[in-house]
Amino acid sequence: MRKILMASVALSLCGSALAQSATPAYQDSRSQAQQNAGASQANAELFYMLEQLQREVRQLRGELEEQRNQLDRLSQQSRSRYIDLDQRILGLNEKISEPGPGEAAAAASDVDVPAASRPEPRDYRAPSAEEQQAYQQIQSLIREQKDYDAAIGKLYDFIGQYPEGDLTVNAYYWLGEVYLVKPQLEQAKQAFTIVASRFADHRKAPDAAYKLGITLDKMGDAEEARQQMDAVIRSYPESGAAELARKFLATE
Repeated sequence: MRKILMASVALSLCGSALAQSATPAYQDSRSQAQQNAGASQANAELFYMLEQLQREVRQLRGELEEQRNQLDRLSQQSRSRYIDLDQRILGLNEKISEPGPGEAAAAASDVDVPAASRPEPRDYRAPSAEEQQAYQQIQSLIREQKDYDAAIGKLYDFIGQYPEGDLTVNAYYWLGEVYLVKPQLEQAKQAFTIVASRFADHRKAPDAAYKLGITLDKMGDAEEARQQMDAVIRSYPESGAAELARKFLATE
């Protein structure tokens, strides 16, 4: 009897244990499936958010590139207007200085009168330390890095930021040099003409006048180039530019 009772208790305990072990296993499996489903949904939402952010970044980059292109166009237009204005000023000065009919006849009758006379030097604004540093950076772009496009942009910026200074005339001269190297001959002609005419008393004027003659020759204007070299010799007879002009004429 005792054995039967003990066996009964043991069977009861085993059944209870089996029932307890079966129920949590089912619940755990279901819970794990729910967790996996939740993780998949979270991953999907995160992926969607990343895709949306990438689209927004691409859109912003496109807008930024468009704005950069617009700024480049505006900057180029501004630079063109700036040098065009200088050219119009030069043209106006030439018209004002043109002789009348009587003066023209007198000039024609006296071929020994020099075509140009060297003006009295004037005092140019001395550059600041910041101006000198900016100018040296431009020189590095030209001489060392040979980055002529970047140098052109910096030269225009320099001329606009530091007008009518001693180094401003140098900047115009180097603008002509860089354009001559590229070569963009019409722009080089404009830059050298500005130095030779508007700043004829500056130390860079003889070199600019000579380089103007070289530019004219490269443009195919041989006769005008010779006349320009003659003008260099007459205006700056003791300069190195005059010596170069004489050599140029001797080889023609």
